[in-house]
Amino acid sequence: MNDPQQATPRPQMVVQDDPATPFPLISDISAARWLLVFIIAAAIYFFHGFLVPVLAATIIAFASWPLSRSVQRGLGIHRTTTAALFVLVIVLFLVVPITMALLYAFRELQQWIYWVFEVNANGAPAPEWMTALPRIGDWIDEQWSRHVGQPGAIAELVQLTSGNTIASIYRSVLAAGNIAFHLALNLLFMLIALFVFYRDGHKIAGQIDIVGARILPRRWERLSRVVPLTISATVTGMTLIAIGEGVILGIAYWIAGVPSPVTLGVITGIMALIPGGAPLSFTLVSIYLVASGSPLAGVLLFLWGSVELFIVDKTIRPVLVGGPVKMPFLPTFFGLVGGVKTMGIVGLFVGPVLMALLVAIWREWLREIREHPQSP
Repeated sequence: MNDPQQATPRPQMVVQDDPATPFPLISDISAARWLLVFIIAAAIYFFHGFLVPVLAATIIAFASWPLSRSVQRGLGIHRTTTAALFVLVIVLFLVVPITMALLYAFRELQQWIYWVFEVNANGAPAPEWMTALPRIGDWIDEQWSRHVGQPGAIAELVQLTSGNTIASIYRSVLAAGNIAFHLALNLLFMLIALFVFYRDGHKIAGQIDIVGARILPRRWERLSRVVPLTISATVTGMTLIAIGEGVILGIAYWIAGVPSPVTLGVITGIMALIPGGAPLSFTLVSIYLVASGSPLAGVLLFLWGSVELFIVDKTIRPVLVGGPVKMPFLPTFFGLVGGVKTMGIVGLFVGPVLMALLVAIWREWLREIREHPQSP
């Protein structure tokens, strides 16, 4: 027989909310997210000066990561030793040659600037090789006399085209020491970041994979393969080959007797980043040689540039990249100009890589849409 006291349910106490307790405006999760956004924005604001060297270090580390891992396994050395070795190699074979070429090119540019100031002060006749050109020689002589040949004409032309005075441009050239100091600091920060990426890159990549898989669970696996391959192909297929073309054609300019061969070699290397830029550069220099009374040197330079371009496009580039880097002209041009405008000389390499990433991601999305048109 059951006890009636045990069968009777106990009354439950209902706890009412205290009307004095304030109701939260946002949830804890939303507050945490907004706090994270604020911290990230503050970090970007305070450390945006380090963004350019870190981006450059990231691109170099991505492009050379497979080689660094192969060297570490082949030599059986520690990651720290491998990182120090690769940073030293980059300094000796990339940073030092580029720095020396830029310094020499700046000296040649100074001679051009002094010539411009002298012509602006006293005037100068048009060069004979220009006036001797068939059909357009007389027109060039007339335009030269109007815009260059008279004293003060160059200053008026500069004021008309750029809105700046020639004196302000000269002061900007004299302030190149501050620019060089800023570039040296960025280079130091880039090398430090590069050392850290070589040493701890596997840990950083693992953490990025975890976060990326959480944010983009369906697309991250594909993007995590596309991004490194795109960076490696862009750096080896565009940047390194452009540097090589600038060096080889710069030596050819020197052999052919072209004035300021180092400066023209640097310009050719920059133009080689743009599709069709390298052939345009050595073609213009060849035309200059022919017009200035050296037809044999001009023809030989054009043939040398054509053969070099054929060898690079048909043999070296496919071996390094596994196929040509098919970048449209407009994104490449915007990446080059926008990179230089926002990041300085480092933007020559960072800008095209970022645009290549955007184009690769865009093509990847288009591929997914074509393969799965009904998926959300």
